[in-house]
Amino acid sequence: MTNAETLLFAVDERLSGIVELTLYGRAALHLGFLNPPPDYALSRDVDAVLWIGQAEAMIEHTNFWAVIDEVNLLFADQELYISHFFEESQVILTPEWRSKRVPVRGAWKNLNLYRLGNEDLFLSKLMRDDPIDRMDAEFIIRAGPLSQDQIGTAIRSARIPPIPEIEEQFERCSKRFLRANT
Repeated sequence: MTNAETLLFAVDERLSGIVELTLYGRAALHLGFLNPPPDYALSRDVDAVLWIGQAEAMIEHTNFWAVIDEVNLLFADQELYISHFFEESQVILTPEWRSKRVPVRGAWKNLNLYRLGNEDLFLSKLMRDDPIDRMDAEFIIRAGPLSQDQIGTAIRSARIPPIPEIEEQFERCSKRFLRANT
């Protein structure tokens, strides 16, 4: 089992009810695409996007957050963790991101797992202008596949968190991908 699967199955077996979770980052690339690069399986964490109000609903209706604490403690010695949860307003996404999610298949009992759709997963990789995220974005373009028109449409419709550093990184990254794919 890969690191992401190890973490997610540990969460799944401890949940007291159904929880819907939307993955992004390398766990989404590893679990959500056929034939991903092998190094995606080595990622030591799982990242998820939550819609507005989802975190609060999970507090009221599930034991999700207690399970996350338990699983992180359980795997701390292996430096595996599931702790990066971002509300949709903190990630670069299209306005309709929830309707474009892709189910992540697996033998989950209590997790309804999804990954961001191709365009949104691509946009999430434009938050930082670094070589690893650029390689991941290129993988999404190839594996999606995403056409130049889809890339342009996604970039133009992106909701960008109003944080100067993210806005600057996105502008730099998006120009690179618009030029690289023309």
